[in-house]
Amino acid sequence: MARVSQEHLDARRRQILDGAALCFARNGFHATSMQDVLKEVDLSAGAVYRYFSGKEELIGAIVAETLGSVREAFEEAARQSPPPPPDELVASVLGRTLAARESLVVDGRPAFPRLVIQVWTETLRNEELAVLLREGYGSVRAVWGRIVEGYQEAGMMRSDVAPDHVARTMIASVLGFIAQQSLFGPAPVEVLRDGLRALTGMRGEGAGGSQLG
Repeated sequence: MARVSQEHLDARRRQILDGAALCFARNGFHATSMQDVLKEVDLSAGAVYRYFSGKEELIGAIVAETLGSVREAFEEAARQSPPPPPDELVASVLGRTLAARESLVVDGRPAFPRLVIQVWTETLRNEELAVLLREGYGSVRAVWGRIVEGYQEAGMMRSDVAPDHVARTMIASVLGFIAQQSLFGPAPVEVLRDGLRALTGMRGEGAGGSQLG
């Protein structure tokens, strides 16, 4: 019997994750059964359970994959000297994150923002998922802190503000933008980019220190 290629295994895993993501975004985590996932991906139970033991493992894999790709993108930016400006960096990373999932659509709208809201809701009930999300958030926050330090060292950002405070604010802007898309419909990442550019380019008398231009 011919051995199954790693490429085939990866494609099958991707198929299952994307199908589960659609189900969770459409109906919520608790209202989705494994039978719903099997129907969505058109695979047998044995084929799916070969990769994932159940819904909890599926949603955990989706969250870990998303946070991992976001962290890697910001890690790349943190290694640059200086890092790209916040407006360009945020738009680039969020744009890539959304583009990677643009084929996932529910009721004619992107599924990813809805999925994010469903994950947040589930963390109120699922402590394991909550821990995974906190750890992922903490790692992204730490990378953002290093990015801010890069801005400050380059004189691009005032140095009298704690890097972690800026990191939390930048993450909050992205999460808020995703929540808006879930509630009010899609919007291009250029909206967030332009808003951040306008805010970070403000000048105030007596503000002191170097600011983003």
